[in-house]
Amino acid sequence: MSADQSYLESVIKQFLYYKMLGEKAIDQLEPDQLFVAVNEDTNSIATIIKHISGNMLSRWTDFLTTDGEKEWRNRDAEFENDLQSKAEVLELWNKGWNCLENALKSLNQDQLSEIIYIRNEGHTVIEAINRQLAHYPYHVGQIVFYAKQLKNSEWNSLSIPKNKSGNYNAEKFAKEKEIKNFTDDELKRLK
Repeated sequence: MSADQSYLESVIKQFLYYKMLGEKAIDQLEPDQLFVAVNEDTNSIATIIKHISGNMLSRWTDFLTTDGEKEWRNRDAEFENDLQSKAEVLELWNKGWNCLENALKSLNQDQLSEIIYIRNEGHTVIEAINRQLAHYPYHVGQIVFYAKQLKNSEWNSLSIPKNKSGNYNAEKFAKEKEIKNFTDDELKRLK
């Protein structure tokens, strides 16, 4: 497998890992908690999801041939919450992630050095992917942190639980060395 193909497989796994982290955080909340904003300068989880989805749809729709900031995108409206239910929030969440995943899976390694544009700024496809691989986990981290704050009962850890690092490391080091993406085990653990 070439380095470029390995890169594509790795970033797809990374994105899916962060998608799952967001979903596992959302699953622990009551539906109304998705719409809580603690003040005017704070976005609810629903609003964060609306923004992520809007960004994904704009960046990844026809991304090789059109600017990543689509004329039809209204970024400011992404921060106005008009979603009414958890089902609407999750539908928008999935719409964005599906667009991203389909775009990445459609790529071949020869396209990674092509130039695409976001707001008229040229990026290689790799640079554009990396830009979003920083952006989306940033917002997923916000979702996870906010969900932990809103949770009224025990939180089911999405990472190594407190005071369990020794057990986690012992389990890892008990296995033979192998080359694989860390998300392979993490995606199984979180399911």
